[in-house]
Amino acid sequence: MKDVQTAYADCKAVIDAHSKTFAKAFSPLPKEKRQAVWAVYAFCRQADDIVDEGSEPEVELLQFRKAFRDFLEGDYDRSSSLWIALADVFERFPMSDAPFWDMIHGQEMDIEASVYGTLEDVETYAYFVASTVGLMLLPILAPERREELAEGAVALGKAMQLTNILRDVGEDLEMNRIYVPAELISRHGAEEAFHRKEATAPFILCWEEVAERAEVLYQKAFETMHLYPREARIPVKGSAYMYRAILNSVRKNEYDVFHKRAHVSLDEKEEIIQKLSSS
Repeated sequence: MKDVQTAYADCKAVIDAHSKTFAKAFSPLPKEKRQAVWAVYAFCRQADDIVDEGSEPEVELLQFRKAFRDFLEGDYDRSSSLWIALADVFERFPMSDAPFWDMIHGQEMDIEASVYGTLEDVETYAYFVASTVGLMLLPILAPERREELAEGAVALGKAMQLTNILRDVGEDLEMNRIYVPAELISRHGAEEAFHRKEATAPFILCWEEVAERAEVLYQKAFETMHLYPREARIPVKGSAYMYRAILNSVRKNEYDVFHKRAHVSLDEKEEIIQKLSSS
C-alpha cells in the first residue's frame, strides 16, 4: 500500500499536467487543504478522462461509479493513489458524497448528448460537470460557510464551464460535440461558421451572447466570495479571475477558437495572484 503523502504527490502530478490554472490558483493554500484539492481534482480528472479517452466509456464509467460506491463503504484499491488520498480527505474534512455522484452523472450526460438545445440546457450540464467541483471543495475551503457559499460556488462553476465551452469550440468539434446552444446558432445564423470552422460575424454574436451570460455568473459568484476564509478567498478569486481572463484572450485571438487555443500567460496569472494577495 502506498503511503498517503506519495498518493497526494501523484494527485499533484495530475493537476500540474492538466490544469496549470487551478494548480497556480490553489498553490497559496495551507498544505492540508492544498493536498485535498489535488485529490478532488484527480477524482474529477479520472471521470472526465474516461469519457474523453476511454475505449469503452459507458462500461468504464459504470466501473468508476461502482468503485466510488465501494470507496464510500471503505472497500477500495489500496494501491490507487486517487482512493488513498481521497480517503484521507474524507477523514479530515466534512465531505458530502452528493456532488461526487452528480459529477459522475455529468460525465454520463457527455456520453448521451453531443448537442444542447438552449442556454438553460447547457447550464444544467455545466452544473453537473463543473459546479459540482465547487461544491466538493466547499467543505475543504470553507467548512463553516458551506451553505452560505453554495449558490456562489454553483454560479462560479457554471461560469467557468461556459468559458471552457467558448475556448474549446474547435476541440469539441473534433469530437463531434457542440456545446454552444443550437437555439443561439440558429437565431444568429451561425451554422455555416461551425461547418467551415470560421469566426464569422454571426459566430461572434453567438459567442458573445454565451460570454455575456458567463460574465453575469462570474459577478454572481463574486458577491459572496468575501465569506471565504482569507486563505481560501485568494485561491478561489484567483481561479475565477484567471478563467474569466480566457474570454479576453479569445477576443485577442479574433475569436479563432477553431484553430487556436486561448490561454492566460504565466505572467498574467502571477499578476492576478499578486494583486489579490495585496488587496
